[in-house]
Amino acid sequence: MRRTMLKTTLAALAVTTGLVAPALSQELRMAIWSANEAHLALFNEIADEFEASHPGVTVTYDSLAFEGYVTTLTTQIAGGNPPDLAWLFDTTAPDFMAAGALYPLTDTFAKTEGYDIADFPPATLTAWSRDGVQYLYPFSTSPFGVFVNNDMVKAAGAKTPAELIAAGEWTWDNAIATAATVAATGKQGLVVRDFDFKIWENLAEIYAGWGAHPWSEDTKSCAFNSQEMVDAMTFIHDAIFVKKAMPGPGVSADFFAGDAAMTTTQISRASLLPKDDKAFDWDLVPLPSGPIGEYAWVGRAGIGVLANGKNPELAAEFLAFFSSKDNVAKLARFFPPARQSLLTADVLSAANPLLTKEQIETVVIRGVATGQSTQQVPNFAQLQQTVRAGLDGLWQPEADIPGVLNTLCDRLNPLLAAN
Repeated sequence: MRRTMLKTTLAALAVTTGLVAPALSQELRMAIWSANEAHLALFNEIADEFEASHPGVTVTYDSLAFEGYVTTLTTQIAGGNPPDLAWLFDTTAPDFMAAGALYPLTDTFAKTEGYDIADFPPATLTAWSRDGVQYLYPFSTSPFGVFVNNDMVKAAGAKTPAELIAAGEWTWDNAIATAATVAATGKQGLVVRDFDFKIWENLAEIYAGWGAHPWSEDTKSCAFNSQEMVDAMTFIHDAIFVKKAMPGPGVSADFFAGDAAMTTTQISRASLLPKDDKAFDWDLVPLPSGPIGEYAWVGRAGIGVLANGKNPELAAEFLAFFSSKDNVAKLARFFPPARQSLLTADVLSAANPLLTKEQIETVVIRGVATGQSTQQVPNFAQLQQTVRAGLDGLWQPEADIPGVLNTLCDRLNPLLAAN
């Protein structure tokens, strides 16, 4: 906000002193779910460059809370105050496209000099298009890995994940055993970042290792009561309530604040690693192997232009600038690119000085190449809330896991069949 006020004041001063001619004032606002200072600094750098070539244009970012993000965004749209651009989950993008809420981007990208839409593999565009029209830019295709506090693991007398990997023993069973050993010392073991017994879909980082999915391949029926999901949820439940390897309900623990030995999350969180006297010996490793063997899980986010924004044409032009090769190379520091030409160890190493080439190769590049991601399904917002409420019965020590999941499917099947 200070940045915007200062730029506005200086622009007004320049006009009143006759240094420049007055320009038509236009403001673009992008809704995002990050308030990370390092992310915002980079976003603002890109905005500054765009503003420099577009006199009178101001770009601002509206950081909305991650939990409830989509609800806040749809409330703004319904209230007649939509942002010009929005950062969207791949799970909710289909509903926005189907509702006609997004401005088509195909022509804007095609006429932007040097944009090179062919640099995006077709598979990376599918989630963000409808009927052959591109509605969102594939902003991030980011694999999940495990950040590790090696100091904490060693102090507990356990093997580090790197040692387990070298021995061919980096499995979920051994990861939870390590986490439980740390938890016995009074710290927390493993935290699924942003789960907090609310955002259940983040558990996919674990249950995908069992080959489990929330619904059938055609998304017409519930799969929460499949044997794969029952086994995975039993494993998670046991890790929380029996082994005490994961924080239980009501327990807050932040890996980056030194509260836990491990956390599953994406490389964009590397900027949260502590520095100076609070720093610790850390590592980033792939997700442990599950019963299905080695696997990777990828989170996807896109950026679209709201069709009923104040100036969708200008917003689309900014998005094309934001997603140019030069800017995507900068954004790769936090958000692995979908652009094939930039998905290399050299580019990502230059953008991510905190990460080693080995970490980038094993977690990021391999993860993008092989990673699974959330099944897209219509009406996800209602399904999401139904699952969240249905899983509440799971988060207690004596839960009947198959019973809870069967009841959940009884609630989900009519909703899925109606899609």
